[in-house]
Amino acid sequence: MTAFKALGLEEHLLNAIADMGFETPSEVQEKAIPILLDRETDMVSLAQTGTGKTAAFGFPMLQKIDVKSRTTQGLILSPTRELCLQITNEMIAYGKYMPGLNVTAIYGGASITDQARQIKKGAQIIVATPGRMKDMIGRGMIDISKIEYCVLDEADEMLNMGFYEDITEILSHSPKDKSTWLFSATMPKEVSTIAKKFMHTPVEITVGTKNVGSDQVSHEYYLVNARDRYNALKRLADANPNIFSVIFCRTKRDTQKVAEKLIEDGYNAAALHGDLSQSQRDTVMKSFRARQIQMLVATDVAARGIDVDDITHVIHYQLPDETEVYNHRSGRTGRAGKTGISMVIVSKSELRKIHTIERMIQKKFVSKEIPSGMEICEVQMFHLANNIKDTEINPEINPYLPNINEVLEDFSKEELIKKVFSVEFSRFLNYYKNSKDLNAAADKSSADSSKDTTRYFINIGGKDDFDWMSLKDFLRDLLQLGKDDVYKVDVKDSFSFFNTDPDKQELVLNVFKDFKLDGRHINVEISKDSGRSGRDRGKKRSSRSGSDRGGRSDRKGNFKKRGSSDKPAFKGKSRRGANRPDSKGTGGRRRRKS
Repeated sequence: MTAFKALGLEEHLLNAIADMGFETPSEVQEKAIPILLDRETDMVSLAQTGTGKTAAFGFPMLQKIDVKSRTTQGLILSPTRELCLQITNEMIAYGKYMPGLNVTAIYGGASITDQARQIKKGAQIIVATPGRMKDMIGRGMIDISKIEYCVLDEADEMLNMGFYEDITEILSHSPKDKSTWLFSATMPKEVSTIAKKFMHTPVEITVGTKNVGSDQVSHEYYLVNARDRYNALKRLADANPNIFSVIFCRTKRDTQKVAEKLIEDGYNAAALHGDLSQSQRDTVMKSFRARQIQMLVATDVAARGIDVDDITHVIHYQLPDETEVYNHRSGRTGRAGKTGISMVIVSKSELRKIHTIERMIQKKFVSKEIPSGMEICEVQMFHLANNIKDTEINPEINPYLPNINEVLEDFSKEELIKKVFSVEFSRFLNYYKNSKDLNAAADKSSADSSKDTTRYFINIGGKDDFDWMSLKDFLRDLLQLGKDDVYKVDVKDSFSFFNTDPDKQELVLNVFKDFKLDGRHINVEISKDSGRSGRDRGKKRSSRSGSDRGGRSDRKGNFKKRGSSDKPAFKGKSRRGANRPDSKGTGGRRRRKS
């Protein structure tokens, strides 16, 4: 408490801090609070998520505002509803000994009329998401013309979510002489731009190093073949029985698919993505915070603003397209001084991304192997042993003990132990007894990696406005396959090639039988050069009168950067693929809670 007092905080804030049990300020609080209390200045603060940033700007704002006035004096912008509500609750807790304080949350998905009514009562501090705030300013429901302090919290996240124009519009209604405090985990160009545009010679403080990862998080990667990604995820879950994790996927479709598979295989999992209604999202997050969900499968956008302590693992089912996003993902674990693990499941083609991320976060990844079935059985046995050892005896079992003893009286202590453990061991042993090694070798040649694959010819290409990415997406959607099930897509001028695993061959040929796109028959055949090494794939297919361009230079010209928006609309008839094979997992009994 003495340490907080030394920062210059007044008695009413110190009392609230004591009630919350805080004893020592975090590094960002030590650096930011004295400056913000002593000066009317702009500030850029770079600190990771979970380092106490809310208190770093919250205490100074509360100490500087006039609670006797009903005028709005402070505005805090945050990227998501969850973070908005979290900041609001924390500000109310910090100001519990400030009679007359009104901190109001403004966000989408709730009644705008009720929120306007709260503002009319006199809100000294407004905590808002940019979209709803812009809307209410436009309707004349909120006046921020007299605010003295403005906080842009998680600024990089807000800009990544496309709120630049909203923020610009909001700030245009505020005084130029206000103090603006920008808090961000990373400092991409967009954040630098907004700082230069809206701030005047800001003080900059940095906790750690710009854009580097937290020292509390260790980073691991697991190299697998793309088709084994989901099975690798299950093994990582089974090898960590107490896992409490967020699993990141790139798309809403993959997020839903992975979550459904995990639930089907008996794990306590749920999906979090943009297609959920606000009530569905609230239900999922409530269950996750209560640990009724052990694995939350989420998109990057949907996970922004999640503030849940004690997350043990962040699992990157797929790496993000932008390396800065990795830092935000991994920052969900290793919070409040606790350690965490960031696991990445990668295929060989993604290894280069690992090295790029290493340079950004200035930390090395540890290459680890997906555990074998027997290793998982061993882990699960010792997990059961520790659970038995740590379980307190429930007295309500006493009436049943005589009958239980009678059933088991012929067994020795050693036999009973063997039987108890055999139940759990047999379940995992039966599941994993014929399991293959999922680890891929990083040094295999491209020729080796192209074995056990089927290559197809398709009579659409660049002339049909396809590039490799849009064609891959088209094929995945039509065939109802996963992200990594269609690969080695090579787009020519009037035709293209693509690969799938051999077990998808019947599906591909059946779906494209009599298939038409915009009234044109689309022909798919197994390519005569199926299985060739990469340097041969560009050669002209002799049985087709297509483009005479081949080789490396042609392929290079047809590749486009990720995010290309000229993907043509799909107008063909949709057709579902084969039924998903039965994949009974191991998660059932150990995941269920009473």
